[in-house]
Amino acid sequence: MLVLAKENLMKERHDQIFEQEFLPHADALYTFAYHLTYNDEDANDLVQECFLKAYRFIERYELGTNAKAWLFRILKNEFINRYRKAKKQPTKVDYEEIVSYQDGENDTNYASYTDLREEMFQHMMGDEVTNAINALPVDFRTVILLCDIEGFTYEEIAKIVDIPIGTVRSRLHRSRNMLKATLRQYASSKGYVK
Repeated sequence: MLVLAKENLMKERHDQIFEQEFLPHADALYTFAYHLTYNDEDANDLVQECFLKAYRFIERYELGTNAKAWLFRILKNEFINRYRKAKKQPTKVDYEEIVSYQDGENDTNYASYTDLREEMFQHMMGDEVTNAINALPVDFRTVILLCDIEGFTYEEIAKIVDIPIGTVRSRLHRSRNMLKATLRQYASSKGYVK
């Protein structure tokens, strides 16, 4: 009976930590996951898996530390694990998806469907800026998103991505230079660069 009461108390404590420390970061996690995957379902799956792992390993979380950075590291690691696993597997084709696509070719409503969240992300920045960020290699895109979009410090990014702080600075410098080179013509056409 005492063991059961102790387990219930631990579960209540974990639930409270989860709700107060982790859940407020769900939107930021989704945004980061979406920029890594460019797919709504994959982003949602990543966030869900991140929360599952965070809850499972909640004993490793130290109260008072940066919960957002801890969650971003879990999400980043899950993304890398899925990416590596996907590269090892042969390409799969979903037969049902092909059949439903072919059956729906004459449906004009399907062609006009737009995901509102995707549209929102596309209009947050100009298409050229979004495309330039998306074209960066994943290591460089990750540090740009974490620093310039999510506002993490260099120290926090180093912990999330598990690289030395000097490498964070180097990747940020290189990725910003890549963006600058890519966007120079666009900026010139808008009158920002002479």
